[in-house]
Amino acid sequence: MEIEKTNRMNALFEFYATLLTEKQMNYMELYYADDFSLGEIAEEYQVSRQAVYDNIKRTEKILEDYERKLHLFSDYIVREEQLDKLELYVTEHYPKDEFLAATITGLQDLDE
Repeated sequence: MEIEKTNRMNALFEFYATLLTEKQMNYMELYYADDFSLGEIAEEYQVSRQAVYDNIKRTEKILEDYERKLHLFSDYIVREEQLDKLELYVTEHYPKDEFLAATITGLQDLDE
């Protein structure tokens, strides 16, 4: 469960980080991406562990709220799944079609 939550928060952070305050971005990045403890973050910013915890929990809710409203992450997952299906279909049915292969590559490059 914790790994799934960490992966989800990191993904949501990738999509919505620019909508957060600088402090929210810093705390989330340290906690989820850099695996800092609450105490380490509190020491770094000279605040209490409770203040860090509250900020992270509030920011998690904000990220989930953005996703509920904007669907950027879930739409990305659906696009990736559809692109994988298309690539498999083209590989199986049109393995020598260079146009289709180039088009799929172009679509994959859009998300990078």
